[in-house]
Amino acid sequence: MYPILRNILSVIRRFKLATVLNIMGLSVAFAAFMTIMVQLNYDLSFDKFHKDHDKIFRLELLQETSVQTNIPRPLADLFFESSPHIMAGAVVSPFPYENYFNIEDDGVRDFFTEKCMSVAPEFIDVFTFDFVEGSKDAFKARSKIIIPLSLSRKIFGNEPAVDKQLREWTVGAIYRDFPSNSIVNNYIYRPSISANQDKENWSNFDYDAYFRVDEASNLPLIYESFKRKYNALGGDPWEDIGAQLRFTALPDIHFVTNVSNDTAPKASRQTLMILFSIAIVIIIIASINFINFSAALTPIRVKRINTQRVLGAQRNTLRIAIVAESAVICFLSYLVALCLISVFRTTPWVKLVDGNLSFAANPLIFGGTAFIALLTGLFAGIFPSRYMTSFEPALALKGYFGLSSTRKQMRNILIGIQFVSSFALLIGVSFMYLQNRFMQNSALGFDKDELITVNIGRIQNSRDAFVDRLKSYSGIEDVTFGEVLLSGSDIYMKWGIDYNGKRAEFQCIPVHYSFLKVMGIHITEGRDFRQEDADLQNGVYVFNETARKIYDLKLNTMVGDGGIESGEIIGFIQDVNVTSFRLGVAPMAFYVWGTKNWGRQPGIAYIRLKPGVNKHEAMAYIHSTLAGFDANFPFQVRFYDEVLQQLYEKETSLISLISLFSLMAIFISVVGVFGLVVFDGECRRKEIGIRKVYGASVAEIILMFNRRYLKILVICFLIAAPLAFYVVSRWLENFAYKTPVYWWVYLLAFIILSVIILCTVTFQNWSAANEDPVKSIKTE
Repeated sequence: MYPILRNILSVIRRFKLATVLNIMGLSVAFAAFMTIMVQLNYDLSFDKFHKDHDKIFRLELLQETSVQTNIPRPLADLFFESSPHIMAGAVVSPFPYENYFNIEDDGVRDFFTEKCMSVAPEFIDVFTFDFVEGSKDAFKARSKIIIPLSLSRKIFGNEPAVDKQLREWTVGAIYRDFPSNSIVNNYIYRPSISANQDKENWSNFDYDAYFRVDEASNLPLIYESFKRKYNALGGDPWEDIGAQLRFTALPDIHFVTNVSNDTAPKASRQTLMILFSIAIVIIIIASINFINFSAALTPIRVKRINTQRVLGAQRNTLRIAIVAESAVICFLSYLVALCLISVFRTTPWVKLVDGNLSFAANPLIFGGTAFIALLTGLFAGIFPSRYMTSFEPALALKGYFGLSSTRKQMRNILIGIQFVSSFALLIGVSFMYLQNRFMQNSALGFDKDELITVNIGRIQNSRDAFVDRLKSYSGIEDVTFGEVLLSGSDIYMKWGIDYNGKRAEFQCIPVHYSFLKVMGIHITEGRDFRQEDADLQNGVYVFNETARKIYDLKLNTMVGDGGIESGEIIGFIQDVNVTSFRLGVAPMAFYVWGTKNWGRQPGIAYIRLKPGVNKHEAMAYIHSTLAGFDANFPFQVRFYDEVLQQLYEKETSLISLISLFSLMAIFISVVGVFGLVVFDGECRRKEIGIRKVYGASVAEIILMFNRRYLKILVICFLIAAPLAFYVVSRWLENFAYKTPVYWWVYLLAFIILSVIILCTVTFQNWSAANEDPVKSIKTE
């Protein structure tokens, strides 16, 4: 072991910069690989911790070309009861809501805002809850709730929480927190959906439905049983109503994107494949670099190695020692990679990774990477060990050695792989950035500038006083209200109402009568909302152009058949992007409730600032005004740009992660070029000296080296450009609205990478080109 370490130290002393860069390249590669694999494992193992996860499905309704998660309660119940192969089934309210409560302990009152979910009692029979206090029997009483262990510790410390009160509810059981990679979140769960709620209401699509079966292979039998049970009801046969049921397995819900009203967190398989490809590319590039670096040291080490042979060392012993050196360097690089990950975990960048980056949470990934590091070292050491010991000692000691044309060609192919990968990554990352920028900065159909939003759940009964105080500030132009945050989600309340004998389905967003004016949404036909509209028995609608075209809507006609959702169409607007750019514009309507309004209240205030006002001072005034109504409630006050940033938070994080690792791959490629230039400089020292003797200038020698690399760069770019175009085009298919595929991105990528590579070549060859030719020829 000592001779191996002595040789490594000798190489480090002789080539300090090159060795450090190479070890850093390997370390960065291993760290990036492990980080990416943790993220992939997080997404690919979504919901797989549930017992029988492969037997749990979400019930979805397919109508014509659209798929939706929301279904009527009687349809779900009929399906659950249709077959003995269904072990459990439950409906849930798809929208969690925030509950505000306080706990008083020894005269000290603490305030909490926690998310709650209304579910049917059978919910805990479908999914796997691990109860640490109480039992599933708590769900038999509607007045009891179950809470996660983290919330219990947060509120009650280490004291038992069962039978304690949270507002009007009693804690019935404590469940162990679910991992973050689950569609079942760590909420307060209330069994508030009773067996009779909407039991006969086929027009209320307000429920998501999940079920567990005995075997997934029985799904076709279950579906046939359901059809027979449905047809036995005596209405139109299931086959004639133009609808189908679809069953999405629990682990697949995370990746399904063609479903409307889907509240589950999402990931793109294509994006994950891009991440996985980057991980593999980084390891390959780092391995190629190490091979090239080892080969670069060959001309210098051949004499020393063969001197050892002359002194009696066996060829196989020397080969084993050289391979062992390579393996030790790779393993040391792996240990440095672990240190890099530890540092990474303390930086803000760690938020880009959803998974847990600790060794304890990922023993297979971290242990597997150690094995890869050793294999990389062994493989990278085989060629140099065989090559350096392949010469006759007498020839090697005279300095008579070099690479064959075949080996030179192989070396060029290896460096070419690095350049192709770097070009493709640089182009891909550029378009990802452009797409994200396009989504956040494109016109939405309303004026989002100078706009602040506030959740006002606690001051519903003081809205008029709240508006008066806000308007007393000179920098505030106007205030309006809506039930939901516009462009804050991909999902809104969906209504299905009769119109001219046909069913019209659209997203409905109830708003205050001043909403369109304050938000800068212009009426294209008809009129805007008026204050007196709220005094009508039924509300009034303003539809977008998409709904108008699809359902052939007419101005001043009635929607609905007299129910509470019925109302007059008073106007139309151009299409407004109320969802993200992942989805196309769907039929939607803004709606002002009449006196029949189910007791609904707007939950969001939209505050329009005057142009040029000091935004931070205005924000401070809004905070102080809210504190005057309720000093303890955690009001969420945001500039509208923050709303859009949160809407695209997942894309932004993944794009940042991909960009980070792509830059790492490019850095490692530059390190590889550095090693290759070292190799060329050592092999061609005599040639450089002779050229200088015959009058070649430093510039001509550097140009000679650069010309070769520029040729390789051009060839690699021609290979990488169509590859990147294909991958980018496929990735952009995930978005309904996408950035154009600009030609200048390709040109810019070529210029950037070429400048980096050629500057590296010039920097490394400058000293060789300026060396005294007599010294280099004599040395050779």
